[in-house]
Amino acid sequence: MEEMSPDNIHGVILAVSSSIFIGSSFIIKKKGLKKAGVSGARAGEGGYGYLYEPWWWAGMITMIVGEIANFAAYAFAPAILVTPLGALSIIFSAVLAHFILEEKLHMFGILGCILCVVGSTTIVLHAPHEQDIESVKQVWHLATEPGFLAYSAVVLVVVLALIFYYEPRYGKTHMIVYVGICSLMGSLTVMSVKAVAIAIKLTFSGMNQFKYFHAWIFIIVVTICCILQINYLNKALDNFNTAVISPVYYVMFTTFTILASMIMFKDWASQSGLQIATELCGFVTILSGTFLLHKTKDMGNSASLRGSTSHSPRDTPVFINSGSSRSSNSTRPAIL
Repeated sequence: MEEMSPDNIHGVILAVSSSIFIGSSFIIKKKGLKKAGVSGARAGEGGYGYLYEPWWWAGMITMIVGEIANFAAYAFAPAILVTPLGALSIIFSAVLAHFILEEKLHMFGILGCILCVVGSTTIVLHAPHEQDIESVKQVWHLATEPGFLAYSAVVLVVVLALIFYYEPRYGKTHMIVYVGICSLMGSLTVMSVKAVAIAIKLTFSGMNQFKYFHAWIFIIVVTICCILQINYLNKALDNFNTAVISPVYYVMFTTFTILASMIMFKDWASQSGLQIATELCGFVTILSGTFLLHKTKDMGNSASLRGSTSHSPRDTPVFINSGSSRSSNSTRPAIL
């Protein structure tokens, strides 16, 4: 196992900090929403009283800080290292919900948290080093190589087919349509975000990168991709169960992002087969923990409710529009 580079260490610190802030933000906002719902209409009923609640704004500020840290992490470490660490936000959210909101964490939920930590640690210890990039033009060269151009073309063709053919026909009955659009566009978003983050990092070090048109093209791509992702992620959340969307979106988004990074930045070119296999095992371990945590997230409270009701929100079918599908206690349906 190679020693971690200083840039990777900085990236890990920023990514973990991002997960702490984002995971905490959901709990802080939920606390604000609960307080606002006591004195007025709840957000789920169309109320906007939470806008006057300091707790909700504290949660928004916390989330913004977390996303900024996540953005900065891509300037230092490869996407294959930063993106999977987003699962840690689920742990912080679940643990804080257990102690602050009294949403009990089931034993299998605790096991899911442990799996996420083990998987994240495995990836951190075996992640490839970040390339030495001295100009945004170097990133542009990587983005315009035949391999990544082919990947981008395939993504755009599939996304256009999903938007114009499958979404009108199957969007409201098949979750994979919305999640597929968000995940595919998300992989291009992360590559462009990484380019912009590198440009900002180099500019702060005294080498202005925004005098090159390449940096502005990456900014335009980030803007367009983010707008598309927000639009279709909102549609997904409005039609399907959040508890199902979150892990599926995380799996697809992370998988496509790692694939895009592998093609564009050639993250695995300098690694042995054993290192790559170890990283993949770490990734699968995180996915297992994520699914287990989401699958059992309501089990801790089910015992006390078992006698009073015969149905629970998690009994709602996944593929129909239902009021129970919109939950304010989601776990990081983030774009990056």
